[in-house]
Amino acid sequence: MTAAFPRLWAEIAPIGLDRTGGYLRYALSDPELILRDWFRNQADRRDMTVTDDGNGNLFAWWGRQWGPGTVLTGSHFDSVPHGGGYDGPLGIVSAFLAVDRLRAAGVTPSRPIGVAAFVEEEGGRFGLPCLGSRLLTGAIDPDAAAALCDADGVTFGEALGGRPAGALPALASRVGAVVELHIEQGRALEVPVGVASAIWPHGRWRLDFTGHGDHAGTTRMADRHDPMLTFAATVLAANEEARLAGALATIARVSVQPNATNAIPSLVRAWLDARAADTATMDRLVETIVKRAVDRAADDGTQVSVEPESASPEVAFDTTLASRLSTLLGGAPILPTGAGHDAGVLSAHVPTAMLFVRNPTGVSHSPAEHATDADCAAGVEALATVLGELAA
Repeated sequence: MTAAFPRLWAEIAPIGLDRTGGYLRYALSDPELILRDWFRNQADRRDMTVTDDGNGNLFAWWGRQWGPGTVLTGSHFDSVPHGGGYDGPLGIVSAFLAVDRLRAAGVTPSRPIGVAAFVEEEGGRFGLPCLGSRLLTGAIDPDAAAALCDADGVTFGEALGGRPAGALPALASRVGAVVELHIEQGRALEVPVGVASAIWPHGRWRLDFTGHGDHAGTTRMADRHDPMLTFAATVLAANEEARLAGALATIARVSVQPNATNAIPSLVRAWLDARAADTATMDRLVETIVKRAVDRAADDGTQVSVEPESASPEVAFDTTLASRLSTLLGGAPILPTGAGHDAGVLSAHVPTAMLFVRNPTGVSHSPAEHATDADCAAGVEALATVLGELAA
């Protein structure tokens, strides 16, 4: 199995790779469509039937499609801009290899096993993370999802080829368990494989800083109403307040109008990502950051408006299932994460767990994201053990 992982991984490694060493695998873009074809080919090699739920999510089936007690695994193909290659695809490659491992061991599951490739998990193209799993579970209205636009004005519905189908009826009665394998997006794991306990609550807010556009070479400093100053002060405030709260706050995406070197901007639009160990702490953090932005805007003669774009509550994975998996894997450590996942959305409806594969540097959403072949092979073995137990 150690040799099987690098061979299969090499098939997808070049797809969507850009000159930065990172990946551009936006949902339903050309690289992601190539990966979806690869998914179908992998299923064909294993005589697994592939279905599309009408929301852009693909499923490869070992056994009856959505049969009672289905054990669902897999992850996603899409990436953040210039992100790492392991975030998402590792769970899909590992799932196919786990099926191989079970078959080689002569296992015939009594419950169906489905390998999933969820669409738009990162929200990198249409702006809403975990869009595919939200549609599957009914957490978002199909018409609202269809209207989501990318930076070029293409809607999700247009990219999908029609209106999403929406929630799968009786999902809870069809699925017995979900297990998503993922690279750890931190450096807390000291052994090859761990089990997730929870996902911190997290959300995204759009902040619009509005001022007066003017000439950079003729407008006196005292006469300026520069929203860039308010924006800059807010970035510093977010960093300071997150540290004080023991939480996380990031402003890493920004657009400026008119975005000219010799013009004072009229609008700075930025996105705040906030996460914390509990919802109350996260809410207080965002409120404090926004208050400091508004106070600074008053000093700068600018204005601030805030628009919530997404919110994911705290997720506590099924404790019985997590404990069972930890024991099954020889006492694998159980740890929380601040990163969101499709498994978090699904956990509100069916028993759900996550397996983490060690990340030696802790770096993720970056070209430097990495896991060793040996640890990835250990992840495959762990996933095969878990699937074999849950589908028995």
